[in-house]
Amino acid sequence: MGKKTVLSLTITGLFIGLVSLAVWFWRGWSAQPMYHADVIDALSTKENIDDFERALKPKAFGFPEDWGPHPNFQTEWWYYTGNLDDERGRHFGYQLTFFRRALKKGQPQRTSQWSTHQVYFAHFAVTDVEKRQFNSFERFSRGAVGLAGAEASPYRVWLDNWRVGKKGEGVILEAAEGPVSLKLHLKPLKPVVYQGDRGLSQKGSEPGNASYYYSQTRLHSEGVIVIDDTEFEVSGFSWLDREWSTSVLQKGDSGWDWFSIQLEDNREIMVFQIRSNDGSISEYSAGILVAADGSSHYLAKDDFHLSTLDTWESPKSKVSYPTEWLLELPGHSLRLNIKPYIPNQEHRHSFLYWEGAVAVKSDTVTGFGYVELTGYNNDDRSVGN
Repeated sequence: MGKKTVLSLTITGLFIGLVSLAVWFWRGWSAQPMYHADVIDALSTKENIDDFERALKPKAFGFPEDWGPHPNFQTEWWYYTGNLDDERGRHFGYQLTFFRRALKKGQPQRTSQWSTHQVYFAHFAVTDVEKRQFNSFERFSRGAVGLAGAEASPYRVWLDNWRVGKKGEGVILEAAEGPVSLKLHLKPLKPVVYQGDRGLSQKGSEPGNASYYYSQTRLHSEGVIVIDDTEFEVSGFSWLDREWSTSVLQKGDSGWDWFSIQLEDNREIMVFQIRSNDGSISEYSAGILVAADGSSHYLAKDDFHLSTLDTWESPKSKVSYPTEWLLELPGHSLRLNIKPYIPNQEHRHSFLYWEGAVAVKSDTVTGFGYVELTGYNNDDRSVGN
């Protein structure tokens, strides 16, 4: 951060239950969540984490168990993003991400069916390139009385009528809000990819500053998008990022840039760079390149280089974001120009961040992807300051 690497960076993807949001739910919805709260604080908190498990060493992943929730860890997300076209080539991007945040480990002692230690929230967005329109929405709920939750078998994650659920060898995604809705059938074309060291994605120097992280990097996608009562039959490719952790960032980190790229030669690339408050890039920045045959190649910080070519200032938040990049992977003979389909893909909900669909070009190959940018509203400070 899936979508939301993370970090998603899903993503990433891809938000996850700030303490302020958790308190909001825990106190019975008595106050509105803080606008533009800081995801960096949520991912670096040292509060109330001693009872939770930490990502300390590589693990043996198992399915269907690891499709489902991991309540012994504090934070988790299911991060779906994708690029789609209708039959005449009209392009859309989408994001549907679910986040789980635990207030405490274990089950609550109270007997009320409303009692829960789990807070869920979700982000849903559709980018309509032709209209240069970005539609984004946010929802919250307790993980109780069927309002929201996650299950491993059969695999499903939901918050109200936003949901993902297993169908055959793939899944169905559904979400609707106001004039925008989406229903897609996703089928994996490649095996699951384990990020970092066999699925342990280290984000900092301290033990436990890491997440368990896997991806599905090429999901054939087809279905329907509806905008303002106009229905579009679409197809294309999606990406899933799955992460869970209990505190991943460290003192001095100010934000991250996360890229998922699907090239037309059937390769995929994920890279993330963690920005430090002194302007440097963390040595724990990393990535992966997935070959056409599904084999994967780990990318350390020095295996790739990102240069910012242009920026965009949000007319709403006044935050400036990078919005064009050159991504270089010398060991794989790649120099990729990455540029948003439209610049305004800023989420302005409880968390302020930029995430959107991008086009990818080079002299030899083209593609598309998604980019997530966090911490740009807070560049004057960092974790621990």
